[in-house]
Amino acid sequence: MLRWYQSKLAKKPILTASITSAILFGSGDALAQQAVDRRGLEKHDFARTGRMALYGGAVFGPVATTWYGILQRHVVLKSATATTIARVAADQAVFAPTQLTVFLSSMAIMEGSDPVEKWRSAFAPAYQANLMVWPFVQGANFALVPPELRVLVVNVVSLGWNCLLSMMNSGEEN
Repeated sequence: MLRWYQSKLAKKPILTASITSAILFGSGDALAQQAVDRRGLEKHDFARTGRMALYGGAVFGPVATTWYGILQRHVVLKSATATTIARVAADQAVFAPTQLTVFLSSMAIMEGSDPVEKWRSAFAPAYQANLMVWPFVQGANFALVPPELRVLVVNVVSLGWNCLLSMMNSGEEN
């Protein structure tokens, strides 16, 4: 299965990452609604799941693939440890807040609500939660995972993270 995925990545990296991201972002929302909120299928908000899948596929997949390529090519220091630390720092200082802003804004627009208000109410707690998880994940990702598989690792970890993001976006976190 991994070889099949790697062959798809080699041929069409952006498309492959986009499809993977769409599936896992949508799955994270479905988990949030079913496993966490226990809504049941009759009360499942399919539009919300669709918005999450759309964001994952249309925005996160292509942007993350491009971002990790930029880090791989341009953030190279004298030691592997320094390179990993610099990549994690850049990821958390540049990519994470930008991605969270785009996520919250695009969700608000798709929901028909005010993107500025959504950002004001949700950015700080989402970024705080991000800083508790992603520096550690990305440290291992950048140090141990081959570059072509880094978006996949992020997507797998994101299954739980997107569950949290979906709940924060919908205002259901406790």
